[in-house]
Amino acid sequence: MSRLSILNIVCDTTVDGPGFRTAIYGAGCLHQCLGCHNPQSWDINAGTFYSMHTLLEIIKKDEFSNVTFSGGDPLFQIEGFTELAQLIKNETTKDIWCYTGFTYEQIIRSNKLSQILPFIDVLVDGRYMGALRDIDLQFRGSSNQRIIDVQKSLKREKAITWKNVFSEKGMSVTY
Repeated sequence: MSRLSILNIVCDTTVDGPGFRTAIYGAGCLHQCLGCHNPQSWDINAGTFYSMHTLLEIIKKDEFSNVTFSGGDPLFQIEGFTELAQLIKNETTKDIWCYTGFTYEQIIRSNKLSQILPFIDVLVDGRYMGALRDIDLQFRGSSNQRIIDVQKSLKREKAITWKNVFSEKGMSVTY
């Protein structure tokens, strides 16, 4: 089993996706977005190494929280986060949100990066852009970032945003 360099683990957060979540903040990021709220996360060596077993036990311990991968950029440690996502899906019923500076289109074109997609439910994609900052947006920092329903997107072979998912069900959701 792999190990992941983790900056922080926050249990019962409500800002990294809907409901209560266990947020796993991975170390390492190549994007280095101007205005990043977490620039200390860019360095892979800034984290503490955790085994998959330890991370899974922390996640399972909070039976009412779903999971969010953030960072840094979890895709900087793609093999480890893919392994963790697969373990979570095999051993729990939790949904997984993943934040990344890559776009869905970049990920889907990469054999390496796309390996995580079958195991995550929602992807918040795109680099943070200070010029597009909008404090009224839910679960993201700038208006270029999208909230994508990954499983529907894989089936339809195009990015399906969370807003569109709710619109298709006849629900009114505005962001």
